[in-house]
Amino acid sequence: MPGQQTPYRPTFFTAAEWMFINAAADRLIPSNEDGPGAVELGVPEFIDRQMESGYGHGEFWYMSGPFVTDVDFTLGYQLQFTPREFYRAAIADIDQACVNMHGHVFAGLDAATQDSVLEKLQAGALTLAHIAKPAEFFIQLLANTKEGYFSDPMYGGNRHMGSWKMIGFPGARADFADWMLQPGRVYPLGPVSIQGEKA
Repeated sequence: MPGQQTPYRPTFFTAAEWMFINAAADRLIPSNEDGPGAVELGVPEFIDRQMESGYGHGEFWYMSGPFVTDVDFTLGYQLQFTPREFYRAAIADIDQACVNMHGHVFAGLDAATQDSVLEKLQAGALTLAHIAKPAEFFIQLLANTKEGYFSDPMYGGNRHMGSWKMIGFPGARADFADWMLQPGRVYPLGPVSIQGEKA
């Protein structure tokens, strides 16, 4: 059909991992009356593309150990995994935990059960075979989901600047300083992406 976008094919995530990423992103930021959800805005594509970047490979992270895993997460990342390794290990563990508890992988569960699994993950109460601190993965997943939701569309998320339109963010417009001095007034122009796309 004319104007129809070709579905994105992940380059890092396997088919099973891709199902998990889509299901988890959909539960973290679902579509509702306030605006579009994470899947609608392409957040899974953003995360997949990040896994193939320097970020995903941990290029800018200190990865030489020793890793002190029993400290609070506020003291910084203390695991031996690069982000891509972290996703790969955690998704496999979460899917196995879901099969053990509910008979299906995460993506095959109903929304309420998925929410319950994510709540356990966030609380560090979901036992994972290879991840000592499950809450660390929830922090990573939620952060990457929010980054993809509000990023510039050139990185794969925030398709058609949907989140920017929802919150009234002007994007990369050259001059909107006058509007910053008018609290409570709605910005009248749509956002512009770094590459010049207009909403």
